[in-house]
Amino acid sequence: IALSRILRSLNRHRTHSPATRARAVEHTIELCRALLSERGEVSGARLATEVLTAYQQLDDEQVECFLDRLVEDFSVDPEAVRQTAEAYRLHASPDSLMALQNAVEPPRQELFRPCNMAPGGTAVLVDMRSRLLRSLDDHPDRAEIDGDLAHLFRSWFNRGFLTLQRIDWQTSAVVLERLIQYEAVHQIQGWQDLRRRLESDRRCYAFFHPALPQEPLIFIEVALTRTVTAQVQPLLDPKSPVDDPTRAACAVFYSITNCQKGLRGVSFGNVLIKQVVEDLGKEFPRLKTFATLSPIPGFREWLLERATAAPASISHPLTALLAKGDAVTAADLAAAPSTLQAELMERCVRYLISTDAGLGARDPVARFHLANGARLERLNWMGDTSTTGLSRSFGLTVNYEYRLADLERNHDAYANQYRVASSRAFQQLARPHRSSGRQSR
Repeated sequence: IALSRILRSLNRHRTHSPATRARAVEHTIELCRALLSERGEVSGARLATEVLTAYQQLDDEQVECFLDRLVEDFSVDPEAVRQTAEAYRLHASPDSLMALQNAVEPPRQELFRPCNMAPGGTAVLVDMRSRLLRSLDDHPDRAEIDGDLAHLFRSWFNRGFLTLQRIDWQTSAVVLERLIQYEAVHQIQGWQDLRRRLESDRRCYAFFHPALPQEPLIFIEVALTRTVTAQVQPLLDPKSPVDDPTRAACAVFYSITNCQKGLRGVSFGNVLIKQVVEDLGKEFPRLKTFATLSPIPGFREWLLERATAAPASISHPLTALLAKGDAVTAADLAAAPSTLQAELMERCVRYLISTDAGLGARDPVARFHLANGARLERLNWMGDTSTTGLSRSFGLTVNYEYRLADLERNHDAYANQYRVASSRAFQQLARPHRSSGRQSR
């Protein structure tokens, strides 16, 4: 992936005439056509390598043209689909079904498969989808390519091909640098910070794929604690004392990061959490509680939308807090009256437990954990006082608890009826709160 980006960067500085640039794209497309028509394994592997090499030499503008050509030249033939579907309707047989399956599969998928087997091909295709996702809003027709790659990735990156590895200070420097680069929940502030996150009272695990041996697909950071943690800052303090992990009663998952944007929509997290729970349970039999300390990234935005749609439903103190925007500080929240604190927490609980038909929970982190069978356990006031935590949820964090005996039941209730599992204490926070004579529901 890094080599692909370097090659494109070098190509940006080259000056070519429009005709030369167009010929480079056409040459790459011709190689793709040749690869689709090739039947020999040896020559097919050679052509796949040539396709990838030609693609990597394209600059950003040429890649845009190449993606458009993938849509124009390698999509399904609607007439062929219509004819084979009609043939299957009139005479359903194994042969007519196979003909229909072949007709509805875009030639692009047959193109991507041999490219995946070429040296470095998997990384190039993952990077291609990452670039593709950034352009989908402006080029919705490219959703066909996205669907093809996502379909193939779900097979190529299924659990059977993944290996779970514990990351510690002895792990290769390349992988450790990746952790610093990819961490998306709580940014790692250099090597000292990373080392503290890998001490004996911490654990870090990642999934790897054989085709990307130095590239973590997803990783999870765990703190071994004596109680369920409510505030994240003590966990992130590089100078915090190292506790005895054998005396821990709780495993707190405080960061889960998907590393490869090109694998968006390919689920790893649910399998990762369950595997880590099993491994930690074997290593530390005293562990009784497995919980998260999670952000609530969509809360502030949702609350602003509600305030705009129905300003009369928002109390004056909360209106003033919303008006401060990104200027809200931890000191503002520390000095907030109890009525404002109660109103914010009530609204956040309602945000987390409410669902939309066809979507589920509104908050993306809630959707992930609830779909895995976790339950909402506790809402934490000033749980994350970082600039990011304040901007996305006014410092609120939430603990989701993973109770192994309840995971399947909770998952089924959420998946089938969007019923959200939550503790009694969490539900009590949703009681209507009144402030300044107004109901804050």
